[in-house]
Amino acid sequence: MEKLLEQAKVLQKDLVTIRRALHERAETGFALTQTVKLVKAELEKIGCKAEECGRSGLVTSIGQGEKCILLRADMDGLPLQEQTNLSFACKNGNMHACGHDLHTTMLLGSARLLKAREKQLKGMVKLLFQPAEELLQGAQSVIGAGVLENPKPQVALMIHAVTAVELPTGTIVVASGGVSAPSADYFRIEVKGKGCHGSAPWNGVDALTIACHILIALQEISARELSVSNPAVLTIGVLKSGQANNVISDKASLHGTLRAFDDSVRERVKKRVETIAKHTAKAFLGIAKIVYEGGCPTLVNDNAFSSFVEKNLKDLLGEKYALTSQSIGANTKEKSGGSEDFAYISHKIPSVMVAVSAGEKGKGYEYPLHHPKVKFDENALFVGSAVYAHTAIEWLKANG
Repeated sequence: MEKLLEQAKVLQKDLVTIRRALHERAETGFALTQTVKLVKAELEKIGCKAEECGRSGLVTSIGQGEKCILLRADMDGLPLQEQTNLSFACKNGNMHACGHDLHTTMLLGSARLLKAREKQLKGMVKLLFQPAEELLQGAQSVIGAGVLENPKPQVALMIHAVTAVELPTGTIVVASGGVSAPSADYFRIEVKGKGCHGSAPWNGVDALTIACHILIALQEISARELSVSNPAVLTIGVLKSGQANNVISDKASLHGTLRAFDDSVRERVKKRVETIAKHTAKAFLGIAKIVYEGGCPTLVNDNAFSSFVEKNLKDLLGEKYALTSQSIGANTKEKSGGSEDFAYISHKIPSVMVAVSAGEKGKGYEYPLHHPKVKFDENALFVGSAVYAHTAIEWLKANG
């Protein structure tokens, strides 16, 4: 185990170079031309054949056999103007503010470690480089393209870097069995009224007023209809209507998100959003339509695989640097509200999400994920590479 970690550390200089190249040319969604080109070139350097998977996804395999484990990393950034002042800061209006450049680099590092041990592997490792996680659409694309087939992986693992946390860089946290990330739904409510002159509102139907009543009414779902032990978060982030001060608007739209840790609560709230919007609009002589624009289910971690990963990463890193979400969250009442479209894979095969600290608070890493000034400690790169490779090697050894 120590040997694998030391060999991963030898790769650190190359990993930093790769990560910075990815960082300074951040791309978003499925439009990952340069990113895919770079990843493909790195895989081909070590003799791995990179195949397209869905829109802008890449998959490669190392080893042979019916026993198969999937390792997944996401590649897309955010449409965010970077403000880090780093020498390799992205200047194209995008930013890797969620650490996906680290995830991609870690998986490339694991590819090198696994390729060097290919003859000793007791099965196959599939490495998936996924697009459009930030849109919560990439996982569905690669699943539709057959990433979970020929052969079908029996388990799947992903790593997510975190920063501005109270954990030393390189500390990993294995998600305990159960839900670790909520479902997410992006939606908009389109309200149709009847426009008229602002001086004679009785001649029209004010879509903006209807939208405001819908906005207020939706707050009652969380306030009065959900248990404190099974909550959901409903947010309306955008309300658009009107173009002139003296015109009653004929249309309005509300744009929002819904997150829940229970899929039954998710479906219940979605139905209530539709009922409230439509009936509120009807009460004020208008019409409302709800359009869902993407999302994902809850991310479910498999109990048995979680325990396996925990045990083996303690062997790799030691008890101090291999923790579980249950152990560090025992006294924490607040759950993270961030969703992750790896959830789609977790509903197909036993899966586990692992977090790795890439920036300890108080040591220069003060900004959270998705912030334009967020920075990451690159010393997490070789650790993540070793975590990916070690988990795959040991799982195949135990199940091959």
